[in-house]
Amino acid sequence: MTTFVLVHGAWSGGWKWRFVAPILRRAGHEVFRPTLTGVGERAHLASPDIDLDVHVQDVVGLLEMEDLRDVVLVGHSYGGMVVTGVAERAAGRIRRLVHLDAFVPENGKCALDYIVPERAAGFRAQGERHGFVDPPPVSLWGLAKPEHVVFARQRETRHPYRTLTQAVRRVNSSAAALPKTFIYCSSPATGTFDQFAAKYRSDPKWRFHELKTGHDAMVLVPGELAEILLQSAQE
Repeated sequence: MTTFVLVHGAWSGGWKWRFVAPILRRAGHEVFRPTLTGVGERAHLASPDIDLDVHVQDVVGLLEMEDLRDVVLVGHSYGGMVVTGVAERAAGRIRRLVHLDAFVPENGKCALDYIVPERAAGFRAQGERHGFVDPPPVSLWGLAKPEHVVFARQRETRHPYRTLTQAVRRVNSSAAALPKTFIYCSSPATGTFDQFAAKYRSDPKWRFHELKTGHDAMVLVPGELAEILLQSAQE
């Protein structure tokens, strides 16, 4: 049995993994899908003071309180920033890091450093004014079917801006040595995560997979995504 911890992206929540988690559980694995502070069903805790450290602590706290070990830690989108920070603090509890169309930040970089410039400018304008960033159109995530659009729109929440501007610190050699997987969602691509796909596609230190689907693969092709995650658990 493998323990999967699935970390969602911005404007989202653990709800985003609703269609993937049962597949992994039916295969005999344990699955946790935490919701980060201030979004999803925890939106009542929203505050402009929430930063990346808070979200990293959300996941580290889960690993510690549940005493989870040998974990396959999956980060989607902004969740890549979070799992990178978690690995810095809890590398000994992690078997493999999986970045699902996600940020893979360098030391000293924040999420806004990698976002398409015109999109980043819009986020910055909102965030500096209100402390939060509103969800972009769900079409950016590849969601077009009415049932997918409704599923996302009814649940998305504004996202704390400081999580996007706080830089990650990468200094732990044990975290750097963890096995890693990158899953690229290429059709349609968001324009932000192509840079990481190009970097890791041929890197022998990484396992690379491509899903010809939109950014929200866990909604669009949950079966195909689950298959890759199950494969990652065996690598």
